[in-house]
Amino acid sequence: MIITGTTVVERIEFILLRYIIVFLLCLTLLPAPAAAQETPPDLTAQAAVLLDARTGQWLYEKNPDQKMYPASTTKILTGLLALEKGDLSRVVTISEQAAATGEASIWLKKGEKLTLEDLVWALLLNSANDAAVAIAEEVAGSVPAFVDLMNRKARALGATNSHFANPHGLHNPGHYTTARDLALIARAAMKNDTFCRMVGTKTHNIKREDPDALKLLINHNDLLWRYEYTTGIKTGYTTQAGTCLVSSAEKEGRRLIAVVLNSQGPQVWTDAMKLLNYGFEAFQTVEVVRKGQQVMTLPVAGSKEEVPVVTGSSLSYTFPDAGYRQGVQWKMHLNPKLQAPVKEGQEVGGLTLFYQGRSIGEVPLVAAGEARAPATWYKWVLGMAGALVIFRWVIRTTRRRRYRPRSDRGSGTR
Repeated sequence: MIITGTTVVERIEFILLRYIIVFLLCLTLLPAPAAAQETPPDLTAQAAVLLDARTGQWLYEKNPDQKMYPASTTKILTGLLALEKGDLSRVVTISEQAAATGEASIWLKKGEKLTLEDLVWALLLNSANDAAVAIAEEVAGSVPAFVDLMNRKARALGATNSHFANPHGLHNPGHYTTARDLALIARAAMKNDTFCRMVGTKTHNIKREDPDALKLLINHNDLLWRYEYTTGIKTGYTTQAGTCLVSSAEKEGRRLIAVVLNSQGPQVWTDAMKLLNYGFEAFQTVEVVRKGQQVMTLPVAGSKEEVPVVTGSSLSYTFPDAGYRQGVQWKMHLNPKLQAPVKEGQEVGGLTLFYQGRSIGEVPLVAAGEARAPATWYKWVLGMAGALVIFRWVIRTTRRRRYRPRSDRGSGTR
């Protein structure tokens, strides 16, 4: 059975119509968002995206799927894999290969010992390339094996237009990604509490055996000092990649991820702040459907009872303007063969919501009570009683025939 919000001429039962009207009122009475700035920002960056981390909606796109060099934003994926697959308390002995990795580093020495946790801190705050190699060797046994993990993880996260060739992002023609893919990777990484805490930290001290070795790490992400809502994530730069930044921010419960690739020097900070401000000011996330919201009362075939039907989950959507209420429509799907018994929590249908003709999500409809089938125990009792009567009649008949006098058994001549 399908019922649409725009079709009211069909003949339906009064009780169903009543609850549908109540549900529509619940949708239309949601608080209206504040007036929004509708003009997208003009960015210096060659490629950029803005992602609502909670709803997964793309709020801004500029060349989102163009292949780009990620530079040290690569380390978002390296750090995530280290946290997921490594033992942070394990002591790592630095190899010659790790110590020889140049450019951004904390100047690790061959044979030096650090915990994996301190290496991840160095990776994410100081963007240490030598720490990236040491992490790869510890987690996967070798850099090539770790790179294989990186590419498999990227594909699993939906970053299908990327290919990684190393754990640090130093230039390699076969090492590329896209703004969209980086946002997907960053969104997954920020769901890891340890990763989130690390990239949101401005300074951190690590333990090293050499008293003269670098211990105070200062986060390269200046946005932590420039933009009050910043929660991370990672900078990057090579000559070929330009200035890159993957940033995250949270304001009033809303979480955004902005990716800026191949920007121009300090303009990377301006580009990121423009994107984040645009996301916070021009959009508002609304809980369109609340979990447990009653929609209707549904009759059940084979039962005299009716069950209340409620939404089985909530649905939030980020709307771009204050006129969203006129654009929201819905379609309800009910199970046409619903039979008793129905258990509480049983799925009985679904609700699909649309905005400007496009589906924005679906929530299940579940029974908020039980509908029992009519009791049938008396039928069993009557059936057993009837069977017993027949059985006793058969026994009596058989006995009478067996013990009848011979003279009563009929006569005849031989």
